Amino acid sequence: MKTSYPKPQAAKWYLVDAKGKTLGRLSTKIATVLHGKHKPTWSPHQLSSDHVVVLNAKDVVLTGKKAEQKSYFSHSGYFGHGKRTPFSRVFAKDPAKVVLHAVKKMLPRNKLREGMMKHLHVFEGAEHEHDAQQPEDFSILFPERKDV
Repeated sequence: MKTSYPKPQAAKWYLVDAKGKTLGRLSTKIATVLHGKHKPTWSPHQLSSDHVVVLNAKDVVLTGKKAEQKSYFSHSGYFGHGKRTPFSRVFAKDPAKVVLHAVKKMLPRNKLREGMMKHLHVFEGAEHEHDAQQPEDFSILFPERKDV
């Protein structure tokens, strides 16, 4: 018996406006598209060809007291050299890094993750350089709920 694999599809580009969106909810939807789970031909060992362009990363919001309480941890490898950086400092320096970090932590921890992250393009403002790819609106995949 021969195993059949789905043929790779053409890459689609999606455009997301992060203005006023919650960081965690937006990141889960972006991670779903990068992983390819929105397609009926999804397979865990194959890299999805879809790209996501995120605009207005500087206008993403956090709920509750996360803006004051959230911090990022890094470690040099030496004892006692752990470092915590507050969210406010990271967000003020580079808002795109916050979105990239949130999406990266939601992707699988394997060799495919770096390939998925190359398909994510985050911009602080409303301008982007991917007009030639004719990105589709992201709300086609995840329409906004009106009843909530």
